[in-house]
Amino acid sequence: MVNGETRQQEGACHCGAVRFTVRLPEAPRASRCNCSICRIKGAVTVGAPLDALEVTEGQALLTCYRFNTGVAKHWFCSRCGSYTFHQRRSDPDTYGVNVACLGLDPYADFPNVAVVDGIHHARDTGTLRVAGRLKFEAAEK
Repeated sequence: MVNGETRQQEGACHCGAVRFTVRLPEAPRASRCNCSICRIKGAVTVGAPLDALEVTEGQALLTCYRFNTGVAKHWFCSRCGSYTFHQRRSDPDTYGVNVACLGLDPYADFPNVAVVDGIHHARDTGTLRVAGRLKFEAAEK
């Protein structure tokens, strides 16, 4: 975050039934995770404090998925199945927000993304570790 500056960003699931706003740093840091659910979701996320995200439409359409320890809450639109955001296990006071739901391009806007080692979770090992990096290189037109 540059000088603590934030910007309000609107977000929505694929079908638009779930809509939300979130305050993000001007230059948000993106990441992915290699835990079992995140490998399936494949989403690039940016972090935000819990109080920085507000669901403005479709709250009743959100479905929560929990597994293993049950601490993390992964929210999906029950109509289109889009993963929107999740309350993190590593920091339950924050959300990981799917950048694609914010109208950002997870490839062009975040071409070099850290992959957090969720298989060896920081809450289990005591150490937050980066498992690697995911890079996107656009093909020539």
